[in-house]
Amino acid sequence: MLCLHALPVWSCQSLCRAFQNDNKRFTSLDLSQYEAINRGDKEVPEYFNFASDVLDQWSKAEKDGSRASNPALWWIDGKGKEVRWSFEELGVLSRKAANVLSGPCGLQRGDRVVLILPRVPEWWLLNVACIRSGIVFLPGTPQLTAKDIQYRLQVSQAKCIITHDTLTPAVDSISSSCPFLKTKLLLSEGRRGGWLNFKELLDVAPSDHSCVKTKSDEPMTIYFTSGTTGSPKMAEHSQSSLALGLALSGRSWLDIRPSDIIWNMSDTGWVKAGLGSVFAPWLRGITVFVHSMPQFEPREFLNTLSQYPITTVCSAPTAYRMLVQHDLTSYKFKSLRHCLTGGEPLNPEVMVQWKRQTGLDIYEGYGQTEVGIISQNEKGKKIKPGSMGTPAPPYDVQIIDENGNILPRGEEGDIAIRIKSKRPFCFFSRYVDNPEKNASVFRGNFYITGDRGLMDEDGYLWFVGRSDDVIISSGYRIGPFEVESALIEHPAVVESAVVSSPDPVRGEVVKAFVVLSPSFASHNPEKLTLELQEHVKKVTAPYKYPRKMEFVQELPKTITGKIRRNVLRKKEWGPI
Repeated sequence: MLCLHALPVWSCQSLCRAFQNDNKRFTSLDLSQYEAINRGDKEVPEYFNFASDVLDQWSKAEKDGSRASNPALWWIDGKGKEVRWSFEELGVLSRKAANVLSGPCGLQRGDRVVLILPRVPEWWLLNVACIRSGIVFLPGTPQLTAKDIQYRLQVSQAKCIITHDTLTPAVDSISSSCPFLKTKLLLSEGRRGGWLNFKELLDVAPSDHSCVKTKSDEPMTIYFTSGTTGSPKMAEHSQSSLALGLALSGRSWLDIRPSDIIWNMSDTGWVKAGLGSVFAPWLRGITVFVHSMPQFEPREFLNTLSQYPITTVCSAPTAYRMLVQHDLTSYKFKSLRHCLTGGEPLNPEVMVQWKRQTGLDIYEGYGQTEVGIISQNEKGKKIKPGSMGTPAPPYDVQIIDENGNILPRGEEGDIAIRIKSKRPFCFFSRYVDNPEKNASVFRGNFYITGDRGLMDEDGYLWFVGRSDDVIISSGYRIGPFEVESALIEHPAVVESAVVSSPDPVRGEVVKAFVVLSPSFASHNPEKLTLELQEHVKKVTAPYKYPRKMEFVQELPKTITGKIRRNVLRKKEWGPI
């Protein structure tokens, strides 16, 4: 039975001692074959399933005593509730969950499921259950609106949606327009008409389940990723791409050790949650720590780091920018030894402030939804503040020009990954139902990341900016077209152009240049700004709303929206 236990608060000393003692008899799986695949020394096996080939092996190691009793998942809500699952318990519960999906939900191998949950234990459970069943899961952030959910259900042709009670009204308001949707699964203590209750079904589900034998290149998950134009695209990943893609980086960038407890703060809708909170740590059999924390709260974050024996923390640069505003020397991080970041560039001065107050470096990584980790600052190597580190195996990363030629060191160009005669196994499989987008990201022998940068004489990569209009704010990728489309639905807006604007905390934020309808021209600008911001929050995910807004008489007269945005972006940032 899935339950949340209110547990006494242990002292940091007793928790640390428990993990240190367990580590004395800890052994790991033989990861040499997976590391060899990452180096390109060995081919990917024909068949692979993360649940049976990795998680079930750790469960067996627990049973025979060759793995310590440290939990696989350690979840807290900050209010006294706590869940700790061993790999064996995760195995039992995920088999029961798999039977819920294939039984009452009527799902079969290859079916698609939209999974929108906050940081609750069931999110991890259902990830594993889908993998066991061969069901393709499509994670989404809980910030999605009804319109966002409708789009995802329609284009993915998902047969099921799994969410919590906060989003059920939004789903019910659009479900009739989603002809492929057959099942709605609710994570809640209560019932709702037209929905199956996951907890009730889990309680009575059998615990026997045979994991499907999936091929390594078989679809496992699909992430929606924002682009310059149009709606978010569906990037499909295979059973092996994300699951094995960090086999080497787990050691070199995450610096995972057997007794580690990793806390990754990524939103459950993003690929970084899969990489840093599921695949990389569990491949190496360590504990994933989770705080439900709906919104980032610096003091709660710092208190948690002080109270629990967390050894490794990973959060967006925005979080570090907020944290260094506090007196970090007043906190005691007795177990913390390794700090990571990614999702957006980290300011060098923030790294300096963090190091001065904690004594710890921040190791930045650079990656994408489509390809995982591209470059990393490895433990033991020199950190160059402001750099994204060196290319991560198995990628051959180069800076190229518009013709696909490799540029000399120090020259700015497009950041690209060499694909040679075939894609690296950790690449995404495709943009689903989008052949034009699939073709557009390749140039000769290279995959184009869409980012601009340079490589110095030592092989370190330096981020310059996006080559398209995508805005990266607090680690979120925001397509300007989505915001412009939301604004134009308001009667006050004749047209708009959305660009990034510099921000000291978030790095960059969304700014909208808006041409008003004559009937709204005399309205109070401050009140109208707030009204338009609230409008955007309701039409699309709230994190996309324009934090800055400027009302203008007209927008630049250009041929395309991209050129127009470039003109306005230079106004915000200066010449690039």
